[in-house]
Amino acid sequence: MKLSRSKIFFVVSDVLIAVYLLVAFCSFDKKGGNHTPCNKVSIDIADNVTSGFIDAKIIKDRLQKNGIYPIGKEICKIDTRHIEEMLSKSPFVQTANCYKTEGGHVYISVTQRMPVIRIKAENGDDYYVDDNDCVMPTTHYTSDLIIATGNINRWYATNYLSPLGRVIMANEMWKNLIEQINVLPNYGIEIVPRIGDHIVHIGRLPDCKNRTERFAAIKKFMDVKMTRLSKFYKYGLSTVGWNKYSYIDIEFDNQIICRKKSSKHAYVAPVAMPVAVQQTAEQAQPTAEQAQPNATPTQSTTEPAQGKKETTKPAAKEVEKKPEKAEKKSDKTEKKSGKTEKKSGKTEKKSGKTDKKSAKSDKKSKDDKPQKKKSSNKR
Repeated sequence: MKLSRSKIFFVVSDVLIAVYLLVAFCSFDKKGGNHTPCNKVSIDIADNVTSGFIDAKIIKDRLQKNGIYPIGKEICKIDTRHIEEMLSKSPFVQTANCYKTEGGHVYISVTQRMPVIRIKAENGDDYYVDDNDCVMPTTHYTSDLIIATGNINRWYATNYLSPLGRVIMANEMWKNLIEQINVLPNYGIEIVPRIGDHIVHIGRLPDCKNRTERFAAIKKFMDVKMTRLSKFYKYGLSTVGWNKYSYIDIEFDNQIICRKKSSKHAYVAPVAMPVAVQQTAEQAQPTAEQAQPNATPTQSTTEPAQGKKETTKPAAKEVEKKPEKAEKKSDKTEKKSGKTEKKSGKTEKKSGKTDKKSAKSDKKSKDDKPQKKKSSNKR
């Protein structure tokens, strides 16, 4: 079978092009590897502005520590695959890509793991959970995240608290409002807002087996609860005061249960009675008691004294609030009790005079009797 000239021409041309390309690539690698050193390294980290724990300086220090930083090395001796594998071993790096160009530049692109919530459980665990529902270790670098405390294990943190953290961080208002999440022993959720001095109970998170369905259910749950809470803030606390309630329960639909701050639980320091006032009050009581038996013959004088004795008791009770007024009242009671004693003494003197007069009248009556007898004998 004879081939046409056109077919032979196309086959020969394809072979020549393939050989040319092969020689060109080989000569490029040989030239760049031998003569072109790396003069620039560009490190790009995604989402470095918003949050995260790594930056370009950390990546550079890690490459220099392992001896694979590209600056000054020939392009052919730079192992980009080794750089990617080394960076991917970091618990804070999700993906790492490295490639080199003809001009001696090396580009490194890193996607870091984004933490969405920090866990500080009551059993002592302290770690982060990222946006892929995976556990991240703690580091000396800090990030402005919501802290979850209480009855938390790793399974509950990765399956429920991680979707909750993603929902909250996606909403700008909720992210700035919520400061802390507390998990109760029955897995009820309490949130601590940044404003006011109260705790908000929202109830248990919805249960779902599928990951995507669980995230959608938690998002819907938070939309309903936070909408009710924002309305309560707008129409309720804005009028009565932000610090009036200590606990707000929005677990059930169509009702909001609030607990007021009770003054009974507040500690009030006892007010001590002044020593001078206490002594005057104690002295006023026995003087008023002594005035009663001495003034029995004259009831009209004792009744005012008794009434004044009763007024000293409420005055002694009010000493804690107005000690100066109590001192003045106690001085008045002492003066008046002294007056009652003087009056009782006068009544005793008067009674003594009446006794003497009665005795004299008796003697006169005795003297008159024998005179009458003598007059009768004379007759």
